[in-house]
Amino acid sequence: MTHWEAINEIGLDNYGIVTTDDAKSICNPSIELPRWTKTGRLENLGRGVYRLSQYTPSEYDQYAVAVALVGKEAIVYGVSVLAMHNLALVNPPKIYVATGTRRRRQLPQWIELVRLPKGTKRDDFNGVRSQSVADAIRTCKGSLMRERLVSAVIDAKRRGLIDHHEAQELEKEFVIHENA
Repeated sequence: MTHWEAINEIGLDNYGIVTTDDAKSICNPSIELPRWTKTGRLENLGRGVYRLSQYTPSEYDQYAVAVALVGKEAIVYGVSVLAMHNLALVNPPKIYVATGTRRRRQLPQWIELVRLPKGTKRDDFNGVRSQSVADAIRTCKGSLMRERLVSAVIDAKRRGLIDHHEAQELEKEFVIHENA
C-alpha cells in the first residue's frame, strides 16, 4: 500500500479528514501533506488538518472538522450536540466545541470555543467526539425553553440516544409525565 493509499483510507474513515498526527505513522507529514495539497489531492482546512478533495460530504462533516481543528481532546458541546442529533429544534449560529486544554491557534468564526467543565460525560457519535446527549440537555437548561428540552428528552429516549437510567433522571429533573 502506498503512502497516499494509506492516507486516503484514514480520510475515508474520518469524514475525509486527515491530521498531521494521523499521517505521522505513515509518512513525513511536513513534506507529503503539503505536496498532496499542491497537487489537489488534499485541501488544507487549518493548521495540521486536511480534507480529501475527492470526498462525498455528509451531515456530520462540519462537526468532525470543528473537533479536528480544535484538537485531540476537543468535543462537540452543549446546544451543538442537540443540533447534531436533530433535537430540541435548535440551529445555533456556531458550533460549540469544548476542550480542557488551552488553545492559541486561530479558529474559523463558525467555531465557538468553550472551556470543558470537569466531569463532562463524553460520547462518540458516528465517529465525532461529543458530549453525551443527556449531559448536553442538562448543559442547555436555562438557555433553551423548557418545552424544547422536554421534547429533546422524549425524542432522545425514543431514538435510543439516552439509556433508560439517563431518561429517568432527566424526566425527574424536568418533571416529565409519561403522557407528555
